[in-house]
Amino acid sequence: MASADFFPHTQDQLAELVSEVLKVARQRGASDCAAEVSEGSGLSVSVRKGQVETIEQNRDKGLGVTVYLGQRKGHASTSDFSRKALHDTVQAALDIARYTAEDECAGLPDADVIERAPRDLDLFHPWPIQAPEAIALARRAEASAFAVAPAISNSEGASVTAQHSQFMLANSRGFLGGYPYSRHSLWVAPIAKQGQDMQRDDWYSSERDSARLADPEALGRYAAQRALARLGGRKLSTRTCPVLFEAPLATGLLGALVQALSGGALYRRSSFLLDSLGQQVLASHVNLEENPNLRGASGSAPFDEEGVRTQARQVVRRGVIQGYFLSSYSARKLGMKTTGNAGGSHNLRLSSERTAPGDDFAAMLKRMGTGLLVTELMGQGVNYVTGDYSRGASGYWVENGVIAYPVEEVTIAGNLKQMLRQIVAIGSDEIVRGTKKTGSILIESMTLAGN
Repeated sequence: MASADFFPHTQDQLAELVSEVLKVARQRGASDCAAEVSEGSGLSVSVRKGQVETIEQNRDKGLGVTVYLGQRKGHASTSDFSRKALHDTVQAALDIARYTAEDECAGLPDADVIERAPRDLDLFHPWPIQAPEAIALARRAEASAFAVAPAISNSEGASVTAQHSQFMLANSRGFLGGYPYSRHSLWVAPIAKQGQDMQRDDWYSSERDSARLADPEALGRYAAQRALARLGGRKLSTRTCPVLFEAPLATGLLGALVQALSGGALYRRSSFLLDSLGQQVLASHVNLEENPNLRGASGSAPFDEEGVRTQARQVVRRGVIQGYFLSSYSARKLGMKTTGNAGGSHNLRLSSERTAPGDDFAAMLKRMGTGLLVTELMGQGVNYVTGDYSRGASGYWVENGVIAYPVEEVTIAGNLKQMLRQIVAIGSDEIVRGTKKTGSILIESMTLAGN
């Protein structure tokens, strides 16, 4: 099925729109300019206890233009693609630029970093699913959860989404590129009840290609098993012990590292990893790679949101920071060059040189011995300026490498600087969440605040 079956415009037509905007902007006095046009359509359905709760279909479009008058910048946008609306939007951006202060770091990317021949990374996999089929799929996942045990008697529901989008980006430095892309998902959240104790858990699968989504029955069963395992949760006394972050939560730790290494936080001096380039920040066996060019992957992109080419690189080598995550603007503020990360990171993989193929989840529990396995975090207790980390948590107490009982209502605390250095091991139980991939992460020691 071709992209034309999902979008009102062809890629050529989108290219004509942004080219027209650039032409008008230059004619009206812009020294530089960039434009992006996008459109998308999607379907989302949700069911709860077998009954349809929502059916949503979306169709959206938009065009944004950024103009520069020397070092002054203006931006405006519209959802109207008529010729008059495009011209009015350009004029609005120019009017804004005339009243903004000059910024010596403002401007388009340098010509030498712009992608001139974007690669096809196989990011568009259409899923022509209709509402009745999507409802049936969601019902299968939820019904499978209910079938696991009588204790699974309720649910927060199950959902299926299919999203198709495309865009075209151009600027006055000669860049023109865009492509269609897709994202599809399946999610279920069963609730387990035993007496007065109620626990919920969830699981989801998200892929560009619907054929790679998890089997709905398997997804439902796994989510139900997770909810059941949480029944009978206990509290812990305050103590210090090793902590194992389950792989989905471990991607959150990776996200905290990315945030601290991002240009915006660095030039604002609001990161606990200021001036960390070339410094030992993580344990000496830990590496972090970025590979934007993996075909079909969730975090792949041949160029960033500024048209800068993306390329594979090692961000952390044996615990030492090799690079930051920079856009053109943040790079100039820091006196550096863009890393092609305007808009975020691409296909990050955190790994350890000590990890063996057999270091699965069970092996990581044995490696920890006695400590806390964390499977859920609550709150936003991360201070990126100081690195202080304090989050509400639940999970399981582990003794001699075996899960002993579920744990709830505890707080885990530490400092990210110390936590990153105290990564003892990273499991081979890797999972992808968004643009990040890692296995479970074992931290040598954290403080648990309990009773």
